[in-house]
Amino acid sequence: MERDIILEKVREADMVLVGLGEDFNGRKQLKDCPGYLSGCRSLEEAGYRWLFPAWLDYCFHKWNADRVAGALEKLADFLKDKNYFVVADSVNSAIAVTPWKPGRLVMPCGSSLWKQCEHGCDSVLEETVDRDREALGEIFGELYKGNFSLDRMPELGSCPQCGGRMIFNSVYAKAYNENGYMEAWKLYTKWLQGTLNRKLLILELGVGMDFPTVIRWPFEKAAFFNQKAYFCRVHENLYQLTEELAGKGCGISQNAIDWLEFL
Repeated sequence: MERDIILEKVREADMVLVGLGEDFNGRKQLKDCPGYLSGCRSLEEAGYRWLFPAWLDYCFHKWNADRVAGALEKLADFLKDKNYFVVADSVNSAIAVTPWKPGRLVMPCGSSLWKQCEHGCDSVLEETVDRDREALGEIFGELYKGNFSLDRMPELGSCPQCGGRMIFNSVYAKAYNENGYMEAWKLYTKWLQGTLNRKLLILELGVGMDFPTVIRWPFEKAAFFNQKAYFCRVHENLYQLTEELAGKGCGISQNAIDWLEFL
């Protein structure tokens, strides 16, 4: 029944707002992966949190890349004829390479696809290159086995402005350079302004409380102020809607990847 309702809401919608959360980090699968968890602890203790997005990508591709990437591609195809925008608080780079419509994705938490200066120099952003990934692949292979060594940490280049170390451009950087996503964010806010008084379907998929100010709370606000909005929240545990949204949507207790596979 829920599936039929969502399919009908998609058909009726003038615009579709999509939020992709932590489920797309492969969290359900990786939580039972000792190598991933021990690697996270080692990087945390060593002060290398900035490597988290690349470490996630490595383990993600090792364990469940096809399944999550398939769910993302299915969603993109499902929405291909709609006017939509996708907001992701996941740092999984697979989201960025999914065939969305051009200019219809923003990832405010960053990913391993871009590098920044460790000191946050505003004008310094560089695309991650193959040699960076190759160097990390060798080191992550050992990290996954529990053989962690600070002496083997890779160099991703130096900042042309201050000479500091280059690190991944994500929320896990101590001085996160938000310029990496600001142009896409401007497009998103302009698109969102155009949803008022339009039939808006909001699909919030696998969004927990890691970064609630990115998707969860703003999406609730958008649904509250739009009298023609319908809110669908999919999450294994945090699927409930607020009292203010009673009668304006549904909450589905399911992992977002699982839900998309059967949509």
